[in-house]
Amino acid sequence: MSFREYLHEKAEESRHNENTAYLMFLAGAVFFVGGILETLSLANLSSVGDPEWFLFIPYYTEPYAGAVSGLTLIISGLSLIIFGIAAGINYSHDRSWYMKELHKANSIEETLMHSKSAKNAHKKKREKV
Repeated sequence: MSFREYLHEKAEESRHNENTAYLMFLAGAVFFVGGILETLSLANLSSVGDPEWFLFIPYYTEPYAGAVSGLTLIISGLSLIIFGIAAGINYSHDRSWYMKELHKANSIEETLMHSKSAKNAHKKKREKV
């Protein structure tokens, strides 16, 4: 396997990982919104009342059914959002580095090909004379 092929494969792999990271971000957004909606709907339906909020994480002084699942969805959604964004940025930087190196490898190869073709053309001119 040549260096160019290796760089091409790594760039494709990094692109795939970047897409996976963005899907992780979207899943986190769905979990987060689902957890918020579950918490708000259960608070309105039950007699416990509105939850206390720490930033955007709800907590209750009295436990009731459904509070844990809403909190779990919110926390897992936030972690997926954060890790999805971080992984997406990391893989994007990796892919740009691979593409720069691939461009360098291609330009070096093209330069060598042009110099060889110029030498061959010069040899053919000598042979004709």
